[in-house]
Amino acid sequence: MKKTFIFFLLTLILTACGDDCYNAPQPIVFEFVNSDNENLITNGTLTTYSIQDENQVGVQLAKTSDDKVILENVGAYNGTKKYTFYSGVKIFNFSIHSSEFKGGCDGYQINKITFTGVGIDVKEEQGYYKIVLE
Repeated sequence: MKKTFIFFLLTLILTACGDDCYNAPQPIVFEFVNSDNENLITNGTLTTYSIQDENQVGVQLAKTSDDKVILENVGAYNGTKKYTFYSGVKIFNFSIHSSEFKGGCDGYQINKITFTGVGIDVKEEQGYYKIVLE
């Protein structure tokens, strides 16, 4: 009886460890620059901006100390979602395709970001997207 109890206790402990495991999608970071590679937030050109998803729900944004923009809480879904960036300088669309994380934990991973818009130049830099707005 004692061995059976210890077996069930160990089984419960080992299976409970995986329940708290969650992998959030990697953050998406944008830097907005002009054709001279000047950051538009730093130079004061881009003062107001927002992003909404396809259901007209606003995306929470955070500004970094070097004037890049972090999109918070995006990519935690299975499939593709469309977004629109609004500003006085430019309006453009992009979509994020994400999928369930394949590993020992629950979660999602961002597979692809697609930008659309006239005259937008986007370069994937180290850990962020540099977007040239004219």
